[in-house]
Amino acid sequence: MNDEDLTAKARIRNTALELFAQHGEDRIALRTIAAEAGATLGLVQHHFKTKAGLRDAVDQLVADHFASTLAQAPANATVAVRDEAVRQMLRDNPPVVNYVRRALLDPSAERLHLLDVLVELTQQEVSKLRTSGRASVERRESAQVVTVLVRQMGELLLQPMVDAIWERVATPGGEPKPRLRVSVDDA
Repeated sequence: MNDEDLTAKARIRNTALELFAQHGEDRIALRTIAAEAGATLGLVQHHFKTKAGLRDAVDQLVADHFASTLAQAPANATVAVRDEAVRQMLRDNPPVVNYVRRALLDPSAERLHLLDVLVELTQQEVSKLRTSGRASVERRESAQVVTVLVRQMGELLLQPMVDAIWERVATPGGEPKPRLRVSVDDA
């Protein structure tokens, strides 16, 4: 969708996602978001009231990306297929990746909203998979939620470090880059 096709509220929210992802929420003023979105500060405040309200809207947009991706997966999709769909959505949406990185790597009290939303979404998905017989009911549901989030988010959060290390140790013209895999042991 073209930015011109979006409502002013959606343009403001999308601009906030881009700027928060690039610079961090603390370093961006509402006035800057308004200017970048082609809106007035008053319009930003009208739609979102405060920066916290705008952050919550951005969190919801990010959660909607995840929910939409999972909803588009075939009903009988395996966990691996669902995980790959999430990874592809993240590859297609760099601002979402950078925003999630910032939000999850600095989980202060006011930034835990996104984590709470993602945990709730994952709990719903795990529950559906367990009910349909596509996920084990032998394992603790809480451990499955942690496993899914770490599997999906772990690569997202750690890949920049892996890439930086690889650039320093790779031989010229050489080997393929190692693939990062993250797992959780359910002790």
